[in-house]
Formats: sequence, structure tokens, C-alpha cells
Amino acid sequence: MDSLKVTSNLKVTSNLKVTSKMQQLARDVRHLSDQLAVCTRCGMCQANCPLFAQTHKEADVSRGKLALINGLMDEMFDDAKGVNERLQKCLLCGSCAHGCPSNVNVVEIFLKARAIITQYLGLPFAKKLIFKKILSNPETFNSIMGMVASFQKIFFKKQDNLQGTSCARIASPLLRHRHIVPLKESPFNKTLDDLDYRVKAKGIKVAFFVGCLIDKAFPNIAHSVVDVLKHFNAQIFIPSHQGCCGIPAIASGDIKTFEVLVRTHVELFSKEKFDYLVTACATCSSTIIKLWPSLLKHLDKDLLRQVEVLAEKTVDISWLMEKRFDLSLAILDKDPDKERKGKIITYHDPCHLKKSLGVFKEPRLVIQACGHKLKEMKDSDTCCGMGGSFNLQYYDISSKIGQVKAQNIMDTHCSIVATSCPACMMQISDMLAKHNQSILVKHPVEIFSEALFANSKS
Repeated sequence: MDSLKVTSNLKVTSNLKVTSKMQQLARDVRHLSDQLAVCTRCGMCQANCPLFAQTHKEADVSRGKLALINGLMDEMFDDAKGVNERLQKCLLCGSCAHGCPSNVNVVEIFLKARAIITQYLGLPFAKKLIFKKILSNPETFNSIMGMVASFQKIFFKKQDNLQGTSCARIASPLLRHRHIVPLKESPFNKTLDDLDYRVKAKGIKVAFFVGCLIDKAFPNIAHSVVDVLKHFNAQIFIPSHQGCCGIPAIASGDIKTFEVLVRTHVELFSKEKFDYLVTACATCSSTIIKLWPSLLKHLDKDLLRQVEVLAEKTVDISWLMEKRFDLSLAILDKDPDKERKGKIITYHDPCHLKKSLGVFKEPRLVIQACGHKLKEMKDSDTCCGMGGSFNLQYYDISSKIGQVKAQNIMDTHCSIVATSCPACMMQISDMLAKHNQSILVKHPVEIFSEALFANSKS
């Protein structure tokens, strides 16, 4: 009888602890109540959500997810893990917020809710290792990714296509259907020790936030940015030991790693004064401009002000080129009788650039300044289906969304598809490779840089 009483007491104690934690979780979620109250449940998000277009499930659309967060706040249920799984099943593309008549800041709400729930549930071991031990330390991250780049040929076989993708040599459940853009053996960060980018020029002073994907998978984009800035006589500041903008960590609810990365970059970019902080990655731009200030309101005032100043100075490279440089004088030949052999190029609008930051005309003007014919695809601003970690967890759905984008690209009969986001470039390269298409995937700044060199040679 005594042992039964002890067991019963332990169960009661355990249940009380769970109840107490759930009550604390509900209290934490209530901090989002004002933002949640803005949603009128009108259902417009259904019409704009690329995920809902594939699954037709209410729990996959933002209205359904907001209702689940409300359920936690009101203690209507106690399945925090289930709510988190639903919140993670989101592209974070912002399509719902972009078309919302009530201007609900859905992405910010989801990220805050993920962070709150992750504090309750804890991070999975693998993510804790990756984020806290590797991603949060740029030097460690760069070293490990360098080793991965050196050994990737053992596990991946390069495909014969213009997208330059590779496929897994082994039938891994995670990799078997993917055409992957491989890491480059010479990332951009390794060239910083050999080349001096601090050009003694008289133009505007520009700091360059490189970003992980550009640094490691698309270093040519970074070199193109530097070439273009040099051409326009800009002063360039590129601090070494840069890391990730933090979006993978905060998307998984790891607010602490996100804060560490923000602090790291505030320190790096505060070493010199500059006019603009430029990026060539739509996701990095959106993260720095929108998420750094809004998700770190708890920082001390001085640090928060530094974050806000960096956010105010951050611009996309195409925006900078179109607003501050004379593109026509740089590229177009002054002889009107000279025939130009422009290529047919279509452009995919990254969600984080057009929907989050309102930048969409500028990349097109950069492309057209090169003398190419810009042919718009159908639904150029619909999500490509990448969504960062969403692509890893829900590749089948990601691929279905991506196939729609690939078909729209192919229908233009273009030779190049341009986009301003390296993650979108990865997804589009994967989809086009599946169709054995001879379509190059490039960044607008790469196209412009190539035209500069072609113009100088002619």
C-alpha cells in the first residue's frame, strides 16, 4: 500500500509540474495577444498561401495556425508539440501577410511563437548541436563547411547540366530525389585574406554582408558584387569572419543563437562608418531589416539602436545599383546603330524581396540595362517552394510547388532565369535539372557584371 501511495504521489507531482509548465507557456504566448487580435479570420490567406494550394488543409494556412496559437494562449489544449509541428510546416514566405487586408504580421507572430514553444519543449539534439556549437561561431562554421566541401565528391556525383547540380551516390531518404547545388571548394571568405577590397575610391562607402549561401555555394555572386561596386568607384568594407544572418536559428525557435549572431555582426560592422549595408540575398536583407530589430526588443538600448541603424542602412544590391548608379552609361553602347545580341531572360521575384521589402522593379532594370530582353513569366512573384528548412522536412510538397515555378519558367523559352535569392536559385536549379533543361540560373548582379566585362572587351 505504501508503494502505491508513493507511485500515486509521484504521478500527481508530475502532472502538477506539466500543468505548471503549460500555464507558464500560456502566459508567455499571451504576449502575442495584441498581434493575434488583428486577425479577423477572413480567410484571404487561403487564396495566397502556396502550401494551402497543395494540401487544402485549414491547419496549413495561417488562419488555422493562428487559431492553434490562440488555443495555447487560452489553455484550450496542452499539445504544445503538435502546435509546434504545425507552425514548422510553413514556408515563411509572407504571402499571407502580403495579401492580408488587416495587415497581420504573420511571419513575426509565427517566429515569436516558435521561440516561445521551443523554450518550453527544448531544441532537438541535432539542431542544438548545429546552432549552438557550429552556426553561432562563424569561424567554426566556416571551417566545418570547408571540410564538407572537400569531401562532398565522395557522396555526390556531378550531373551533366547547366545548373551545375549534383546527386547523391547513395539512396538516402533525405537526398535521393534532389539535385543539389554543391558547395564551392573556394568560398568567398577565403579570398578576403588574399585580396584587398578596401578600394581607395571617392564614391559612396558600402559595407557588404555576404551571407552563408553566397559565400559557400555561390561565391561568384559575391565577386560580381565587388566588381560592380569597384566599377562605380564605391568604397568597399567587407569585414572578415562574417557568419549567418540568423534566419535558420530563429526559424527553428532558437532565439539565443539568433541573438548571438546579431551581436557578432553588430560588432563587426560597427568598426567602420559607411553609407549602405548591401546584401545580394533577399532573405538576409529581409532578416536584417525586419527581424533583427523586431525580434530583439529586449536588448539594451545602445545595442538595439545599433541594430536599428544597421537595419536602416541595409539595401539589396539591385536597389543600390538602380538608385545610386547610372546603369545605362555603364553598359549600353552609345552607338544606336550597333546591333546588340541580348538574351531572353525571365525573373523570379523572391518572396522576401518583393513581398517583404517591396523591391521588384530594380532587379528588372538591372537586367534590362545589360541589353537583354526581359520576358515575364506567369506568376513571377509566387513562392518557389524552398522555404529553408521547410525544403528539408517537407521536400515532396516543396517539390510540387517548385515544379509549378519551373513550368512557368520553361514556358517563357528563356535561356536564363534570374532571381535575387541564393535559396531560390538552389530550388529552381533543382527543379530545372529534373526536367533536363538548358536554362542557366543567375543573380541579376552576375548578369550585370558579365555585361560589364563583355562591354570592356568589345
